[in-house]
Amino acid sequence: MSASLKGSNSSKFQVSEFILMGLPGIHSWQHWLSLPLALLYLSAIGANILILVTICQDPALQQPMYSFLGILSVVDMGLATTIMPKILAIFWFDAKVISLPECFAQIYAIHCFVGMESGIFLCMAFDRYIAICRPLHYPSIVTKALILRATVFMVLRNGFLSLPVPVLAAQRNYCSRNEIEHCLCSNLGVTSLACDDRRPNSICQLVLAWLGMGSDLGLIILSYILILCSVLKLNSAEAASKALSTCSSHLILILFFYTVVVVISATHLAETKAPLVPVLLNVLHNIIPPSLNPMVYALRTKELRAGFQKVFCLSLEKKTRHQRPSP
Repeated sequence: MSASLKGSNSSKFQVSEFILMGLPGIHSWQHWLSLPLALLYLSAIGANILILVTICQDPALQQPMYSFLGILSVVDMGLATTIMPKILAIFWFDAKVISLPECFAQIYAIHCFVGMESGIFLCMAFDRYIAICRPLHYPSIVTKALILRATVFMVLRNGFLSLPVPVLAAQRNYCSRNEIEHCLCSNLGVTSLACDDRRPNSICQLVLAWLGMGSDLGLIILSYILILCSVLKLNSAEAASKALSTCSSHLILILFFYTVVVVISATHLAETKAPLVPVLLNVLHNIIPPSLNPMVYALRTKELRAGFQKVFCLSLEKKTRHQRPSP
C-alpha cells in the first residue's frame, strides 16, 4: 500500500494523506471518462456564466425568479468546481494524493453547496407559490430585500449545518488504510477507513440531511400542492396551463435533484456489491445538475431565450463595430 504514515509511537499510526483511487473496478480505463466529464464541466461553467451575464444585462429579466436562477448558477459553478479539477487531475496526471485537511475541506464544500442548491430550489418554489396563489401581493412580498435575506439565510444555514460532518470525520482515527475507492472525498467513503466506530458520522449525516434537504423537500411539496389547488380553481384552461408552464422547468430540476439524492442514499445504505454504481452516481450528481439547470431553463423559458438573443446580438454588433475600418 502506498500509505504515508506517521507514528505517534511504535504501536499507533495515523495516516497523513489519502489516496483517491478513482472509479472502483475500472481503474485501468477510467481516464477515457475524462473527456465527457471535462465537457460537462466546461458546459456547466460556460452555460451558467452565460445565464449570469444575460440576467445582468437584460432589464426584462430583473425579476425575482431570475435573481434566484442567477444565485443557483453561482452555486452550481461552486459545486462543479469543488470536485471536477481534482477528478480530472486524477484521470490525466495520476494526482491521487490528497491531504487530510484538503479532503475534509472538500467534504464540507460538497455538503455546503448541495444544501444551498436544495435551499435555492425551496426559494424558487416559494416564489412560484406567491406568484400563482397571491399574485396581487407578489410585488410587496417578493422584494429584493427578501431575496437578499433568503440568500444570506441559506448560506448561513448550510454553512453551519455542514460543519459537523467534516469535524466528526476529522476526529476519527485513520490508523491503517488510506486508499479511498472514489474520485472525491465523500463522508461515508472517508470514514469507512477509520479504525474506530464511524456510526456517529453516519447518524450525524443522516440527521443533518433530514433537517436540511428533508425539510426543504417537504416545504417544496407543500408549495406545489397549494399551487395545484389554486390552479384547479381557475375557470380558464388557458390560464391554468400558463400558470403550470411557469413551474415546469423548476419541477424537472427538483425531480432530478432529489431522485438522485434518494438513489445515492439507498445504494450506500444497501452496501451494494457493485461499488461503481453509487460512486458514479455521486460524481454525476455533482456535475450533471450544474450542466442541466441552464439548459432546462433556456429551452423552457421564452424570456431567457430572448435574453440570450439580445446578448448575442449585442456582442455581434460590438464585434462588427470594432472590425469596421475607420474613415
